[in-house]
Amino acid sequence: MVFAAWKGFDSPLRERPTLSTCQEGGHRLWWTVDALDEAQARDLLPPYLADRTEVILVSEVMIP
Repeated sequence: MVFAAWKGFDSPLRERPTLSTCQEGGHRLWWTVDALDEAQARDLLPPYLADRTEVILVSEVMIP
């Protein structure tokens, strides 16, 4: 169902590498995206995935 959700959905996230647990037997993916807010980040995903996605805001910090 998850891979089928991408069919016909145009997104800059398609056809590029991302982090996943698939090869280790899991079912999680992580993308790092630049977005103005949570809604804009979710718009990069098909609705089926956007509704099931946790968006986590992060920023770079300098480690002394």
